[in-house]
Amino acid sequence: MADIPVYLFLGFLDGGKTKFIHDTLCDERFQNGDKTLCILFEDGEEELDTSKYKGSENVTVVIADGKENLTQKFLTDSLKKSGAERVMLEYNGMWTIQELAAVLPRNWQIYQIMMFADANTILSYNSNMRQLVYDKLNNSEVIFFNRCKNDVDKMPLHALVRQVSRRTNIVYEYEDGTMENDDIVDPLPYDMDAPVVEIKDEDFGLLYMDAMENPKNYDGKTIRFKALTARSPRLPKGTFVGGRFAMTCCAEDIQYVGFMCNWKQADSVKNKGWYYLTAKVRAVKDKMFNGEVGPMLDITEVKPAKKPEEETVFFG
Repeated sequence: MADIPVYLFLGFLDGGKTKFIHDTLCDERFQNGDKTLCILFEDGEEELDTSKYKGSENVTVVIADGKENLTQKFLTDSLKKSGAERVMLEYNGMWTIQELAAVLPRNWQIYQIMMFADANTILSYNSNMRQLVYDKLNNSEVIFFNRCKNDVDKMPLHALVRQVSRRTNIVYEYEDGTMENDDIVDPLPYDMDAPVVEIKDEDFGLLYMDAMENPKNYDGKTIRFKALTARSPRLPKGTFVGGRFAMTCCAEDIQYVGFMCNWKQADSVKNKGWYYLTAKVRAVKDKMFNGEVGPMLDITEVKPAKKPEEETVFFG
């Protein structure tokens, strides 16, 4: 069974998702003859007018407003009826990505995830529905802040994204239709050029996120940080994990995250013990990183430490 490419559009009601889909379908560069299925899980103010699309006979629009349609059968049947070769899916902002992942047909492959937000309302959404906003930001490759005024204060919008992800691209769309890429530089709170990169307790979350997203930047660097260690018979001999409990968006979402550490004396490290770890970082390609490149730590020094005042670190 051939894979079906899926373009996923995230955001809240009236955030600009449908307009972007409409503009894309009007673009002759997108209309290459492939049959397209557009599934809309929100019924906003914008509507898709297929009569305006070149090759409109190749576009099928399905309105699936209710959550009762969020099923694998509905998705599969819609694709079969349309005979489409690709899917554009506008997702309801009040539903989590996990709910979609649970019903997505096996051969539907997510090719791109984009988020759209009204620059004038997204901070209010974040104040009232932080977990849902985090859920969308954490999965998006790019976010479009639309309806920006000429005097828009970009920093709160930029910070909203960077508190969740340093890899997500940010684009500002102004009321006149012009677009501008985000160019705000985020300096790291630690000195990457120091002989030993010292990580403060409160900066572990940023270290973990940045090293996982940009492992090659840390290759060959020596770092020192305080960690809660984890040992398990399932780990390879001579290894342990050095990490922290981290909160991503709410108290219910606390999880342990850490780095794989290599040390000949790993057996002497306590499980759930607090230590200062000094290590040289290697950027390696390994199955633990799903076949991608990630940071591996070669431990050079381990010293007992007192637990920090705040045991939980924050990604956002």
